[in-house]
Amino acid sequence: MDQLLNRSIKLNQTSPEILRAQIRASFHQTADLYESLFENLVSDEAYFVKPISLRHPLIFYFGHTNTFFINKLILSGLISKRVNAKFESMFAVGVDEMGWDDVNDQNYDWPKVHEVKVYRARVRQVVDALISELPLNLPIDWESPWWIILMGIEHERIHLETSSVLIRQHALKYVKPSADWSICPEQHAPAPINSLVNINARDVEIGKRDASYGWDNEYGVFEKHCSAFQAAMYLTSNAEFLGFVEAGGYTNDAYWAEEGLSWKKYANATHPTFWTGQASQWKLRVMAEEIAMPWSWPAEVNYHEAKAFCNWKTEQLGATVRMPTEAEWYSLFEEAGLSEEGVSNSEEANLYLDHFASSCPVNKFAHGELFDVVGNVWQWTETPIFPFDGFKVHPIYDDFTTPTFDGRHNLIKGGSWIGTGNEALKSARYAFRRHFFQHAGFRYIVTDTPIEDHSSHYEDDKQLSEYAEFHYGATYYGVPNFPKALSELAINVMQGQPMRTALDLGCATGRATFELAKHFDHVTGIDFSARFIGLALKLAQQGVLRYTMATEGDLVSYQERSLADLGLEDVVKKVDFWQGDACNLKPSFTGYDLILAANLIDRLYSPRHFLNAIHNRLNIGGILMITSPYTWLEEHTPREEWIGGFKRDGENVTTLDGLKELLGQHFELVNQPLKVPFVIRETQHKFQHTLSEVTFWKRIL
Repeated sequence: MDQLLNRSIKLNQTSPEILRAQIRASFHQTADLYESLFENLVSDEAYFVKPISLRHPLIFYFGHTNTFFINKLILSGLISKRVNAKFESMFAVGVDEMGWDDVNDQNYDWPKVHEVKVYRARVRQVVDALISELPLNLPIDWESPWWIILMGIEHERIHLETSSVLIRQHALKYVKPSADWSICPEQHAPAPINSLVNINARDVEIGKRDASYGWDNEYGVFEKHCSAFQAAMYLTSNAEFLGFVEAGGYTNDAYWAEEGLSWKKYANATHPTFWTGQASQWKLRVMAEEIAMPWSWPAEVNYHEAKAFCNWKTEQLGATVRMPTEAEWYSLFEEAGLSEEGVSNSEEANLYLDHFASSCPVNKFAHGELFDVVGNVWQWTETPIFPFDGFKVHPIYDDFTTPTFDGRHNLIKGGSWIGTGNEALKSARYAFRRHFFQHAGFRYIVTDTPIEDHSSHYEDDKQLSEYAEFHYGATYYGVPNFPKALSELAINVMQGQPMRTALDLGCATGRATFELAKHFDHVTGIDFSARFIGLALKLAQQGVLRYTMATEGDLVSYQERSLADLGLEDVVKKVDFWQGDACNLKPSFTGYDLILAANLIDRLYSPRHFLNAIHNRLNIGGILMITSPYTWLEEHTPREEWIGGFKRDGENVTTLDGLKELLGQHFELVNQPLKVPFVIRETQHKFQHTLSEVTFWKRIL
């Protein structure tokens, strides 16, 4: 495979047209590579059978990457028309194993494989045309519209790897080997005996600096002094891990941390998940076949298994053995004399699909005194992912990283044989749940240096903290809690009408969802932001919310709010929360007696489409409650989509005029509009005071 096309594009070009050509080539090569991966499936049936229970079937991932492209291009305003609205809702969310994922097949009417192939071809045409027509001004950074195109390319490269893992987990009858995905032929070489290499003390500074695409978590600065330690020369091989298995490592609970022990018992694990057969004749499941155990290849395990091995090794050596932290992995990188440029411009690692579609012997690629500092398999670290100083969320993909800042997602470093693009860079920061399987193994180190905990139990994202206080915190200047006030107004209007189900659309962090559930049988909260939904879910699951509030400068105060204190603990079983796009909701979200759209319409990219279709989700006689300060801004809504706030034929058109015009066919206005105030606290001395106009609309047709 062409090594240059599997590398990240250098964005510090001097010629816009050369860079445009490189981006087009990368886009099509990535799409070709992704589609060729699915050629390892034997039939259409293989697309619709789940490889594992907690993931969608592969048809979802086949369509997801192109849906991502279209949804992000629409959100950023680079295109205005959808390719297939149904697909772009169905394939939008449900990728990661998190609380808001929908993995219930009853909610999906999956399309045929050929229909998704046609869809992918149409999306290719849209993106290719955009690449041809979009003005390209240098430099390209994350403020540039081109960043969104690069985001789509790199996102598909991530799913190239994660989908290959799912194919590896699929039943053998659904997969077949492919000449385009040939595994390493060196399968019978004896495994080397591991030894320890001295790693010098050094200061490391982490944070992306190079001119290539990066995800939000890579930016900022983190500095750390790494003490000297010893590191295993090789990644832990299957042969070395066999010693742990044969020593009863999976049956001795003393080697397993509490979380790992729970996983081991749940999974009934007795050996690595990709090992098959039995002790007398172990085999290894690679992507599309089983082979005799290649003992010299790296053991591929999750974090819990690697940690248990290290605890066993500690007992064997009489010294503390663990995996490196993220900073210590950087120290290994420097000790090996590697550089970002040097790795990218060579083939001296099992990386970028330069060599094989599998692992290879752990002693094949030397990096100084060490082997496989990068490539072959990802390497688990002891570090749960955390934000660097200066971390910022990218507004077009605000939920790429922040849901993983929970202390439960550990970083993996170094890339694997299928790591391409951004994944293969030193600065890449990908984190997974500790029970998760990737093409990942580990290198152990010997050190007495304790592991630092950089995670925080307090939510410190500024916007999330402000909304947490807005929804669940104190009231200011005598202004009542806004979501609660809206809920009370809604209940007053609903008197004498059925109150079975309600939809809180644009629910943010969920206070109105909880409040409405005191009166409705069930309430669903939906928001576009996975960060907001994640906070609402955390509160529903744990009953307690902790966050920081800015006082002044770098000073903060620490807050704790509970559902019990708010009198809402009894309604938790009556609510659910979902991430979704109000302009393109799944068909299952329908049949409501009340829909609350609070401060939503002036933040939608297509409020006209939303208003023209919302009646389909409301029962006849049901109430639509719209609140908004009517703050129309082109950064959120194209001017041609504004409902009001402009002149037409020389006359003022207000948003209320626009609402009457768009809703009049299916709704009648109930009562006169109300002005309801709200206050958002930014700091101890700065507050936003706003009036939101509230209107109620009864569906009549």
